Amino acid sequence: MTSTFAILKPFWRNKLSRVGLIILAIMVLTAIFAPMIAPYSPNNTTFPSMLGPSYAHWLGTTQAGQDVLSELIYGSRQSLVVGFAAGIAATLVGLVIGLISGYLTGLVDDILSYFINVFLVIPGLPLMIIVAAYAPVHGSLLIIFVITVTGWAWGARVLRAQVTTLRSRDYVAAARFAGEGIFRIIFREIMPNMISLVAASFLGAAVSAILGAAGLEFLGLGDPSINSWGTMLYWAENSGALLEGQWAWLFAPGFLIAVLGTALVLINFAVDEMANPRLRRRG
Repeated sequence: MTSTFAILKPFWRNKLSRVGLIILAIMVLTAIFAPMIAPYSPNNTTFPSMLGPSYAHWLGTTQAGQDVLSELIYGSRQSLVVGFAAGIAATLVGLVIGLISGYLTGLVDDILSYFINVFLVIPGLPLMIIVAAYAPVHGSLLIIFVITVTGWAWGARVLRAQVTTLRSRDYVAAARFAGEGIFRIIFREIMPNMISLVAASFLGAAVSAILGAAGLEFLGLGDPSINSWGTMLYWAENSGALLEGQWAWLFAPGFLIAVLGTALVLINFAVDEMANPRLRRRG
């Protein structure tokens, strides 16, 4: 418990990061306790369709007669899981490739750097759309895979650049002379000194993953039967929510996606302070 507080202390000390943590905590708790918070089941289709906001239905109902607020609360589960899972996967791939490419020289570095540069110049969104559109099956795993494939290169490039400066440090040379293996030096000696950079890479990848997942689902490249903020946007657009006057159905999930992305960006301010102590402000 003490170690957990020690990890969170730098994030809580920064005022902007504190706001981001509070927003993120509220969203996570809402997702966990969705059955207790949501007024109705998201699968309940017995209500009149396309109702506007009212006391019984704070955000109105969908074309299928579902309560929008209940869908929004339950949809936070899928959006958070897919976004963070894709962010973690992209960060891990970028971390491994960046560390190995930065530490090793010669042919290995040339090959890995080539792949990093190729994925950096390929437009991410068109590639995501093409891969998702031609996949035989659609679903959460496909979205996580697509975002991982298209989102790892930026983090790998940044981590590689940092490793190239750390591999000549004395403690790395001492480990090398002591006979330590390559992977032990990379993951036990170098990586612990890059935690703040890895955290920043994860937060950036998570924001991109959340937006990318919502974009793919909005385009109908996800599984429309799964309740998430992206699929809510998809069904709202296809049902002509704005033309029917049901603006809340289209606005609410888009607003929460933006708020979640903003929360992660705010948390990243604390990571910047950890990486650069000169950015710390008193109070």
